[in-house]
Amino acid sequence: MSDKNIPVLIGAGQITDKRDPDKAATPVELMAEVARLAADDAGPGPSLLNCVDAIVAVGITVDSPEANNPAKGMYTNIPKTVSNLLGIDPAIQLYSATGGNTPQMLVNKFSEKIAQNEVSTVLLTGAEALNTMIGRLKKGLPLDDWSDDPGGTPQIIGDQRPAASEHEISFAMQTPSITYPLFENALRGKYELSLDEHRKKLGELYFRFNRVATQNPLAWFPTPRSADEIATPSELNRYVGFPYTKYLNSIIQVNQGAAVILTSVAKARELGVSEDKMVYLHGCADANDIWNVTERVDYHSSPAVRTMGKKAFAMAGKTVADMDYFDIYSCFPSAVQIACDELGIAHDDPRGLTVTGGLPYFGGAGNNYVMHSIAHMMGVLRSNPGTFGLLNANGWFITKHALGIYSTTPVDKAWKREAPADYQQPILEQPHPPFTEDPQGDACIETYTVLHGRQGIERGLIIGRLADGTRFVAQTPGDDETLRKLMQTDALGMSGTVNKVEGVNTFVPNFESV
Repeated sequence: MSDKNIPVLIGAGQITDKRDPDKAATPVELMAEVARLAADDAGPGPSLLNCVDAIVAVGITVDSPEANNPAKGMYTNIPKTVSNLLGIDPAIQLYSATGGNTPQMLVNKFSEKIAQNEVSTVLLTGAEALNTMIGRLKKGLPLDDWSDDPGGTPQIIGDQRPAASEHEISFAMQTPSITYPLFENALRGKYELSLDEHRKKLGELYFRFNRVATQNPLAWFPTPRSADEIATPSELNRYVGFPYTKYLNSIIQVNQGAAVILTSVAKARELGVSEDKMVYLHGCADANDIWNVTERVDYHSSPAVRTMGKKAFAMAGKTVADMDYFDIYSCFPSAVQIACDELGIAHDDPRGLTVTGGLPYFGGAGNNYVMHSIAHMMGVLRSNPGTFGLLNANGWFITKHALGIYSTTPVDKAWKREAPADYQQPILEQPHPPFTEDPQGDACIETYTVLHGRQGIERGLIIGRLADGTRFVAQTPGDDETLRKLMQTDALGMSGTVNKVEGVNTFVPNFESV
């Protein structure tokens, strides 16, 4: 394969906009601005944007199918609006589906298109301005600038399936802060930790992320916090979904944008891009776990990440020991731990698990966080030529995954990835428990959480098993005593009974059984 067909990243741009809501930019303005920064970073500047033949705008949070807000759909064709702001008109203009895996998935997909000579130069851009939107609404300011109808309907790229089944949604399991704690308590069981040992582990894990964010000028929350402060509930750090406190949750109310520009080595040289700007994608993979959370193999592993790691490392001709840097997707600690376990990375790896500071501290910029990961990784690798960096991306609930292995070291062979469809089906065929929406009788807890609101403790949620192994979802009685006992007791494996109460699956735990 000639240089003409080897894909390479040549430019990256990022913004964190902390201006007051009446002055801060809209999401499309941020998307356009980071695109300009990426073109400048590559070297050619505005002339580079005129060469773009494909633009993909990452879907903003307010357009998510689950969203319910005044700004939903006010931009009717975001890639066209951004193109107009940039004064360009690429032949391919796409808008992405919801999912934190999106930026890396797009790099993987369009690297393949460049290798197959289907496109020449690609702009990937995204931004969130939820802090501005919420701030304007609180101040009674209009959202007049949050709308544009340039004509046409954008083509959507990415998996558009709903986040959860109707039954799961009846328990609000389409909400990440409700579902991820279920994985976390299952992990505690896998690691055989006491409640206190587990709390300390979570604090130590995210303390290392926080420490990186404090040194990052683009971080939304650069405040230094101790491990104990992060994991211990307090007036400022309430529980959200036990065992997660607020400081262990991704924070989406930010104003941040990031963009990267992708082309071929030959085109980059034609444009005058310096060799020291070029960052190569040596290995990549995309995979989904079994879609619905209630049908997973278990709640402490990811067959998709395991498979994806093997494919990406094989493509790159590298192992995890060859990596110098990581950015592990960190919406919640369970996502970090499962990814590390499947990729063979220690939770306290001295190389560190993030180059940004992670979603709770750098900022959880919606579907676009990983664009920041890629941009940061490009900067780190350029400053340390010849080193390698790995990052993973995660959408929904450890559901949709993408992985990339990067280096300034040129790719010295034909660029070709294995088609994700070739290894997806065996992942979906992993044996997993049967599921029922109508459980009744003796049962036990497989995993659980206790959910909190701003006013305090609210409800218990469990995933359980009937005596024959069939899985179900249920709430617990809502009295204060039951809910507090669930947080003070290791309830994994606890027996009880499940029945319909006012039409809702309700599990009554037997605290004497543990």
